[in-house]
Amino acid sequence: MTPPRPAPSRRALLRALAALPASALVLGEAPGLLGTALAAAPPSGSATRYTIVPFLNSDDGTVNVYQSDDATDFRLLKSAAYRPPSGRIRDAALLKHTDGFYYVTYTTHTWQDPSTTIGFARSADRVNWTWLYDFPVPITGLSRAWAPEWFVDGDGSVAVIVSCSVTSDEWIFTPYLLKATNSALTAWSSPVALSGIGPNHIDTFLVRTGSTYHAFTKNETTKYIEYGTASRATGPYTLSRTGDWAGWGSYREGPSVIQLDNGGWRIFFDGYGDGTYYYSDSYDAFATWSAPRGLPALSGTARHFTVVKETVPGGPSLATGVRRSLRSVNYPTRYWQAQSGLLDLPVVTSSSTAAQKQASAFTVVPGLADPGGFSFTDSAGRHLRHYGFRGRFDADDGTSAFARDATFVARTGTATGSLRFESYNYPGRYLRHYDYQLRVDVADGTDTFRQDSSFVPVTAWA
Repeated sequence: MTPPRPAPSRRALLRALAALPASALVLGEAPGLLGTALAAAPPSGSATRYTIVPFLNSDDGTVNVYQSDDATDFRLLKSAAYRPPSGRIRDAALLKHTDGFYYVTYTTHTWQDPSTTIGFARSADRVNWTWLYDFPVPITGLSRAWAPEWFVDGDGSVAVIVSCSVTSDEWIFTPYLLKATNSALTAWSSPVALSGIGPNHIDTFLVRTGSTYHAFTKNETTKYIEYGTASRATGPYTLSRTGDWAGWGSYREGPSVIQLDNGGWRIFFDGYGDGTYYYSDSYDAFATWSAPRGLPALSGTARHFTVVKETVPGGPSLATGVRRSLRSVNYPTRYWQAQSGLLDLPVVTSSSTAAQKQASAFTVVPGLADPGGFSFTDSAGRHLRHYGFRGRFDADDGTSAFARDATFVARTGTATGSLRFESYNYPGRYLRHYDYQLRVDVADGTDTFRQDSSFVPVTAWA
């Protein structure tokens, strides 16, 4: 296989940044290192949290709330969490505002009906929502205002990008930017069309890095998600990637882009043509993307969402500089053990040999690629790393590739005191046992997988 280009290690990043002039040290502007300067695994005792509020494939009158600690395995937080007092709720976009509240904006009618307003609701806890108002988008002859998307600019100003059509051509959409003129998000500027994107584009999502604005937008004629850049939020944009440029396929919509803990970028989009919700990752300034994968549990249920990422307290902690043994949650007599250079999960007891106990004890050290993550060394000083997605032990060769392979991000496990270890350079893949071997496999959203990938750090056998 040819995997996507992984994120650079901290060592490589620092060397690259040291070689740059001070004027280049702005968010994501280091060549080839888009966004990595501000990305890191959550510190000990904290956790990354991703939240989405999709409307349902079976009911466009309500939304569910899901959360995830890895942007892959989303779990239901509350079903039917919000239903507007009238109309529908489609294409719900989520924002965490500076006032501490969460806001959603959404399409207020079905696709068959004229829809000249966008709705707003607010929540203090992401679970209990209060309707605020429906805002009439002030465009002369407006037929439909669809798929509003939040955008927060570098100066902190909040905007909504909304796709609009007029009665003279009700199925040809143009993206417009409306800027909030008060902190309560109840007053908005006149709509300004995003120039350069052109008509018949919908679901436009903006990301800013440094002084560059990146637009991901669906071409409603070809049904492909396209990509362009500009030096201002309102354009003019140059659409430099069209057709099936990223390998995502056609009949895709609702792009939403967030940055992962390892500095890479993930796009989510609704594969409404085949009923699958997809994600795909990029590590080279949005130039190339990994093969799209379906999101477990959400495909076939969730429709068109955006993602809020936060660092929250209460995450897992693991002391470094000490030796630990790692016990399986669902097979509690089995432990991590180095066997012929590979990581397996045999039974270890008090009657096991001294050599077996020694091979089942590991020193926890800060992650080679990111000190917020973790690495593990065996009694010979070799590091646990994945190779061919198999856990194995090798001597550190000093390369950034090795550092990434040998770094794991701790996520909360299924049992009290247990942890799950996510691959740093392959987000969504976890160390899990399969046939009593430790592999780095893609999370599938099942309780079985979560248990297979949960381990309890305990006092070292030796």
